[in-house]
Amino acid sequence: MAAAAFDQSKAYAPQEEGTNFFDDGREIELLHFIYEHPNLDDFRDSPKNVLKAIDEYARTKKYLMNVGEDKGRIVTDLIADVKPKTMVELGGYVGYSCILFGDAVRKRNPEFAAVIASLVDLAGLSDIVKAVQIDLMFLDHYKPAYTTDLKLCEELKLVTVGSVLAADNVIKPRNPSYLEYVRASVEEKKEKMQSEKTINQYAKRYTQEDFSKSKGNPNLVYESKLLNSYEPTGVPDGVEITRCVGEE
Repeated sequence: MAAAAFDQSKAYAPQEEGTNFFDDGREIELLHFIYEHPNLDDFRDSPKNVLKAIDEYARTKKYLMNVGEDKGRIVTDLIADVKPKTMVELGGYVGYSCILFGDAVRKRNPEFAAVIASLVDLAGLSDIVKAVQIDLMFLDHYKPAYTTDLKLCEELKLVTVGSVLAADNVIKPRNPSYLEYVRASVEEKKEKMQSEKTINQYAKRYTQEDFSKSKGNPNLVYESKLLNSYEPTGVPDGVEITRCVGEE
């Protein structure tokens, strides 16, 4: 799906090339910028105004790796459609997306209480901790972990029929392995799983990591599509929207 033209007047400062564009002190600078802002009183209890202040810093001072208005709108529209009781975000930076999405969810469901699903099996607590189904999950963390974390959520039955996924940065910087997985048929996923198992058997290179790696639930049926959009700098990007529509 084609994206509307990007509004250059809202562009963030360019992402610096060849240098760190995070964890170099700018996050603390942002905090000082907001708390020293002449309109600080207007920010209290106002998610909209806090987001505006974060955007102002990123446009006039230094780039911030936020989801931004354009891609953020894709997810808030999805929230309005799905009306999730439980939404999980994998990844976080300065709180931009959690403020944006938390406000959107609250508007749709005043009784919503945010639930972040713990990876309880790793802690040995799966017998006493109840896992809840995720209605909507936003993936915006370490890109190679998108697929492995989704498979773990499948295995824990956190992601199941009815769950909706929104994955950021599938064009910039790209995430081909994730797109291949959510766009594959059940048959294709099973064939790949069997192929990987056979390769490992012949290569005789099983490790503890191989045994502990989640295989997910290849029987889940996904319908997935790309919504083209922009990074807050104006660079083209997209959000992959995936719905779990059945189980074979």
